[in-house]
Amino acid sequence: MNYNTNDTNDFDRYDEYEDQFDPNSNSRQSRRQGKHKSSRAPKPALPQESLNDLAEILDLENEFNITYQPSRYEAGWLVDTLRPFYEQALIADVLALVRGGKEATVYCCEAHPSVGLPLLAAKVYRPRKFRSLRNDAAYREGRQILTSEGRAVKNNDHRVMRAIGKKSAFGIEVAQTSWLMYEFKTLQALHAMGAAVPKPVAVGEHGVLMGYYGDAEMPAPTLSEVRLDRDEAVPLLAETLRNVELMLSRGLIHGDLSAYNILYWEGQIVLIDFPQVINSHSNPQSYQILRRDVTRVCEYFQRQGAPSDPAQITDRLWAEYVNMSPADWLDVLPDDLDEDSDEDERAAS
Repeated sequence: MNYNTNDTNDFDRYDEYEDQFDPNSNSRQSRRQGKHKSSRAPKPALPQESLNDLAEILDLENEFNITYQPSRYEAGWLVDTLRPFYEQALIADVLALVRGGKEATVYCCEAHPSVGLPLLAAKVYRPRKFRSLRNDAAYREGRQILTSEGRAVKNNDHRVMRAIGKKSAFGIEVAQTSWLMYEFKTLQALHAMGAAVPKPVAVGEHGVLMGYYGDAEMPAPTLSEVRLDRDEAVPLLAETLRNVELMLSRGLIHGDLSAYNILYWEGQIVLIDFPQVINSHSNPQSYQILRRDVTRVCEYFQRQGAPSDPAQITDRLWAEYVNMSPADWLDVLPDDLDEDSDEDERAAS
């Protein structure tokens, strides 16, 4: 494919893309045009004492002190990532680290009284220099790039696609934003359908705020940490497969499902970690990825005494929900992604 690097319109569009993928960016266009002159007379300046008092009040209102004591390298980006949630009156404090992974770290937060929940989980994606991204090429196949507002980027927007391919600073930021937004939007869609997933509360530049499982003393463990009786394992396997089927009914496959990405709390399971979710109809590896998810889940429950045939389960689900015509599978795609298309260690995080 040829690219015209002398096309000035492309550079204007590049600025627009940077605005789309940087929610903290101010409008470059407004800076170019300068400030508009006001016809009103300027207000008289406040005395210095009043300015000092005002600054002190604002500092107190915006102060974000947390109970959790982060490490030296963690402190800055943790507070910067979670401060917007504090300023939006969603969280009041950060209490503890729940679990860390290669890509993200999860924290237990005290919820603001207005939220109506005692605790929330904040999943904070690590800054690029502190994390090691796994190869996500298999998951990006057949999936659109999402902006920080959750809108899909056109495949013919060559500037964005080339930036991602070259892994430039802008391209890496675009890829990370899309990765995070897929998690948040998937949680929104599945929670609305009644799936066993955390309730999504808010999304920020580098983090997702969601429902918390566990209590103040102990977070919910993953299934990998739990030994089940057979009488409990059988219904929990059925519940896990119900969620896999529910996702497939919307054209989605988790992509990294195993006992490491399923929480267990008070006899119930909750599926987590959705940034790598794939479209079952557009990803050429979707069958293999679905079979891997089902096999990993079944192998865990088999060790707990719940028999299953993962190959048979995979083929049944595939035949019922995926092996259909394009006209049919438009009806099972998430509404937001459908609309936009027209315009191996577990991270345990």
